[in-house]
Amino acid sequence: MAIEVTTIPRHIAIIMDGNGRWATARGQSRATGHREGVRALRDIVEHAIRRGIHILTVFAFSSENWQRPRQEVSLLMDLFMNSLEEQVEALHHNGVRFTFIGERSAFPSKLQDAVERAERLTVANSVLRLIVAANYGGRWDIVRACRDLAGQVARGEMTAQQIDERLFPAYLNLATLPDPDLFIRTGGEQRVSNFVLWQLAYTELYFTDALWPDFRGDQLDQALAWYAQRQRRYGRTSEQVRDSQDA
Repeated sequence: MAIEVTTIPRHIAIIMDGNGRWATARGQSRATGHREGVRALRDIVEHAIRRGIHILTVFAFSSENWQRPRQEVSLLMDLFMNSLEEQVEALHHNGVRFTFIGERSAFPSKLQDAVERAERLTVANSVLRLIVAANYGGRWDIVRACRDLAGQVARGEMTAQQIDERLFPAYLNLATLPDPDLFIRTGGEQRVSNFVLWQLAYTELYFTDALWPDFRGDQLDQALAWYAQRQRRYGRTSEQVRDSQDA
């Protein structure tokens, strides 16, 4: 599928939904669905590199997912660590910088160590920034930032009047990175589920019925083609956008 380079989003955020339903529909265990989901992510990372996407942020495990059955949570933790250890060299070889966002202290120490090793190994890479959100919630991120800012005000390091929409994002987990241009959710649900809430303010939202294990390069191309047809106005009129493009 031919897609104009000028319309490729710089930053894509994805909620990878549907692993369990994919497995159930095939009479297989949810564990099998999650393993297939890892394969899908590997394929999407490779395709994103081919398409020239700079940042890919994926929602792997929300702060609400701790409510799932203990056995499934344990499986997800093991799968996360094993996948990271197996794939980190390939990520590094392909110029991918791995970054974790979320409250990592709740994870087993071995997983925390694996995350830190992967971040250190790939820190200088610049082909693609892969950001994995785990034990993450958009509201948690905003509240944490508010506490940091409140502490600075209390210590006299800044005034409340200095806090504005330009300063605030620097205290969020994605910090200096540009907001997502395109948000994708697989699995048929049409909600953002507490994912990067501040950053999605002007993001184009794309929902697909495809379950995550079935979402591969051709489905990503469909999302990119849809995005290419969108007119991003940021509060302006269509005429103003056209005038700015013609200038």
